[in-house]
Parts: sequence; structure tokens; C-alpha cells
Amino acid sequence: MARNSCCFPAGFPSFPLTLALIFFLSVNLLRHCSAGGHDYRDALRKSILFFEGQRSGKLPPDQRIKWRKDSALHDGASAGVDLTGGYYDAGDNVKFVFPMAFTTTLLSWSIIDFKRNIGSELGNAVKAVKWATDFLLKATAKEGVIYVQVGDAFSDHSCWERPEDMDTLRTVYKIDQNHPGSDVAGEIAAALAAASIVFRSLDSSYSSLLLDRAVKVFEFANRHRGAYSSSLHSAVCPFYCDFDGYQDELLWGAAWLHKATRRRQYREYIVKNEVILRAGDTINEFGWDNKHAGINVLISKEVLMGRAPDLKSFQVNADAFICSILPGISHPQVQYSPGGLIVKPGVCNMQHVTSLSFLLLAYSNYLSHANHAVPCGSMSATPALLKHIAKRQVDYILGDNPQRMSYMVGYGPRYPLRIHHRGSSLPSVAAHPAQIGCKGGSNYFFSPNPNPNRLIGAVVGGPNITDSFPDARPFFQESEPTTYVNAPLVGLLAYFSAHP
Repeated sequence: MARNSCCFPAGFPSFPLTLALIFFLSVNLLRHCSAGGHDYRDALRKSILFFEGQRSGKLPPDQRIKWRKDSALHDGASAGVDLTGGYYDAGDNVKFVFPMAFTTTLLSWSIIDFKRNIGSELGNAVKAVKWATDFLLKATAKEGVIYVQVGDAFSDHSCWERPEDMDTLRTVYKIDQNHPGSDVAGEIAAALAAASIVFRSLDSSYSSLLLDRAVKVFEFANRHRGAYSSSLHSAVCPFYCDFDGYQDELLWGAAWLHKATRRRQYREYIVKNEVILRAGDTINEFGWDNKHAGINVLISKEVLMGRAPDLKSFQVNADAFICSILPGISHPQVQYSPGGLIVKPGVCNMQHVTSLSFLLLAYSNYLSHANHAVPCGSMSATPALLKHIAKRQVDYILGDNPQRMSYMVGYGPRYPLRIHHRGSSLPSVAAHPAQIGCKGGSNYFFSPNPNPNRLIGAVVGGPNITDSFPDARPFFQESEPTTYVNAPLVGLLAYFSAHP
């Protein structure tokens, strides 16, 4: 594949994909492309560095984003527990555990599948995982209780202030047997199980601690079934309301526990509950709320390796997912912008771009090892094609797009300057030692000036279906970064840094 091969135009031909790809390359090879290719290694380094800008709590001596300082040092005190640490999910100052756990799972999966490609950044990637898992261990330390959010989101969102200054309500929200939350608990179990694999060869005792906790959290999630957005609706909705139900998180947690433990009980759980927990529903969705496509791809690896014929239906679902998002099919489940970007409804479109692209890349590797391709009617989706589509999405993010700009802060000559992010947009504590109160940041929010602090590596929500992008803080759908946009991007950039 040519290094600079780029985007699929609208109306991508629906004849066999190998011919369509040749057609596309011959006609559109240089469309929107950068002249010298991309420095995926530099982008990888920056995508991991971003997580240090999202840290909450007492910052370590090796903190590299220096304009950030300690924050939220009393989180959990109102409930008599220590809930310091962890990540702010996006441009606000709330710790939402549901997306934080999903971020952790995807960061771990990136390391598990692409560890050998991460190279010298492996240490920083592992630190990014551990900053989250240390918090998740605190949130699940009390028997029969899981803490799932710190901070009143309505209070926080009414202010524009630095995390170092925040004086908004740091309310603690929890689930228990009377107020279940199988969705968030299932995701925490998946995150801890996946992270235990990351640490298995690095710190065996920590790995065991993570896995033991994952087992207990999953048992809690399965025994006390229910959605946390029903138990805590007024706190978590509409921010991270679980619209898809908790069933997928139970299968997701079981799948990661099976991968981490190899215990037959989790495989039997998956087989027994496949229909009950609706494994075949919405197979083309994957994100913090909906895990279906991820479940099918993750489980399919064993099927393709010939080790799990009783789980063949998951491979069938994974194949159907692949076919549903290919450009040029009759009834695609995603749209492509004129510039070639995957587009799905809702806010922060880049979360779909990076998570779906990650699955394309992961599945392409599983298919390659099994010498298999995905039949899509008269088409054949080869591993090489899936990699090409994933790479095209990454290249779009890095600058091969109609705007000729990178959507990663600090990468390339042109990138977003006014991202929707409190800490980045307000003067640093070093530059402005006096507190900036709740409404004191409003002038900075509406200012046309670039953010004073660059949040290196942050990938914003991105352009819309017409490839247009307003580089302005009030347009949070397009200009706000999130941890779960970057987490799968780490794996993508690691792979393409080794296979440009």
C-alpha cells in the first residue's frame, strides 16, 4: 500500500473491493494528502502525553505537562473515602467513572495488541493505564459499594474554572445492591481484567490485585443487575446516561475476564448468556455506552485461531460489523464525509472514528493470522483493505483532510487553537496565581484568542459531515477532547508507526 494513500470519496464504487481500491488509488491517491507522509511516532508520543493533562489528584514528580498542578485533593472526603486521582473525562472537571473505565479498557487493549510497536513509549502508556487503575481500585475497595462519579456535573458545567481552583460541589455518587449499576460495574471489571494482562509481565503482584478485584466487581455486576442511569439518573444523565442497557457490559466484562483468566466459567457464561444479553444487537456500535462490536471482535480472535468453535456466532457478528461500515456498500451503517471521514450521529464524532478504526485494525490482524478475509456479498474485505481504511481515518485526523489541518493539538503546522477545555483555555496557576472563580473564566471562554496552554496530544471532537470545523470553544461538539478518543488511537498510531 502506498504510504500516502488517502481517502475514499463519496459514492465509492460497489463493485468488488479489490477493483474498487485500485480505482480509488488511481483517481484519488493525492487528494488531501500531506506531501511527506506522517510522523506516526511523534503523534503516538503526543497522544499518550495528553493523558497527563487530564490527571486529577496529586501530580507525580515526573509530570511532563507542567502547566497542570495538583487538583481535587479532597475527593471522596464527604463520603469518608479516598477518591483522589483518576482522570477528568474531557474539558470539564468531573470524574465520570463509566467513560474512565472504558478509556482504561481501550488503553490496555492498545498495549496488549500493539505492545511491540509502542517501543520507547511503552513506559508512558503503562503509566497512563496505572493512573486510572489506581483510582478504580479505590473506587471498588469497599465491599458491596462502587463509587461511580465524583463531582456534581450540573454545578461543574455552570462554571468555567481551572481544576486547580474548582470550588464546585464534589458530590460522591455510588452504586450498591439496592441501587445497581451493572453497566458501569461491568466496564470496571473489563478495565481491571484488561489492565491485569498489561501488568502481568511487569508487576505480577499488581496484576493479581487487578484481576482479583475484576472478579469481585463482575460478580457484583452480575448479581445485582440494573442500569446505573436508572439508579442515579439525576446525576449521570444526560452526560453519561447508559442508553444501550447494561447487558453488553456484562458480556464485555466476561469476555475480558475469560481472556485474562482462561477460566472456563467465563466462557460458559458467554455461551449461556449470548442470547439473553443480546450479543447480536447493534453490532456496528462501539464506544463508552455500547460494547457490541468490541465484544464480537474480541471473542472472534479465538474463533479464528480455531480454539472456540462454540463461539462462532461472535465471528459471524464481527464479519457483519465489518461489512456494515465499509464504504461503497448498499446500506452502510456509517456515513463518510466528502473528505473520507467516518461520521455517526451525536456529539464528539472522533470517538467513533478512533474506536471503529481500532476494531478494523485489530480484526485485520486476527484475520491475517488465520489467513481469512470477510465475505461481504460480492465483495471480499481483506486484512489489507481493513488496514487501509483504518489508516485513512488516522491520516485524516493528522491532516489529510479538506481543512488541511491536524485535529491533534500540537501535531503538524496547523491544529485547533481554541479547544473546549477549562485548564487549557485559562491562564495557568504559574501565570496567574490568584484564583479564578466560577464565573471569572467566562471572558476566557468567549475570547477569540488561542488557549494559553497547549494540551499536547488532545484530539478534538472533529469536523461535521461536510468536513467543516469551527475552531471555537463554544462549539463543544467539535472542539472538546476526551480520553476515550485518544485511548484507541494509541493502538492505531503504534501500529502505523511500525507499518507506515
